[in-house]
Amino acid sequence: MKVTKTRKIAAFAAAAITMSLALSGCASAVPMEPAEDANNPACADVIVRLPKTVADLPKRATNAQATGAWGDPVGVELRCGVPTSGPTTDMCVSVKGVDWIIDDSEAPIYRFEAYGREPGLEVFVNSELASGTMVATDLTNVAQMLPQVRQCTSYDDSRRIDK
Repeated sequence: MKVTKTRKIAAFAAAAITMSLALSGCASAVPMEPAEDANNPACADVIVRLPKTVADLPKRATNAQATGAWGDPVGVELRCGVPTSGPTTDMCVSVKGVDWIIDDSEAPIYRFEAYGREPGLEVFVNSELASGTMVATDLTNVAQMLPQVRQCTSYDDSRRIDK
């Protein structure tokens, strides 16, 4: 009798594990492409510190090195190790000491780049699913881990330098 009860418990545990694995398969890894310099050690420092939520969206697993994703459906995607941008006329905003340039040419998908950080860090935000402001705020702490090599300047800044 004791053996039968033990077998039932074992069978139940095996069924629970199988069910758990099947359910976890529903939220499969987000397919992404790694950036050119994804193996940079600075990217590893960023990726291990990514927040569990961004703009109130839960973190998802990805299938590429130095990447992150949040939401189901995905509203935010991050890649570390991208080439850094040079001077640009794209809008630049500063959030807690990190300059973010914003490319709105593919709206409602916006590209945010932690400007002047090496290796480069880019974040794509679907504005129908997440607030770009919240995303930049939530990811600023990890962006600060990357060395800053330049800052955004404005026309007024360049005029002051010339004087």
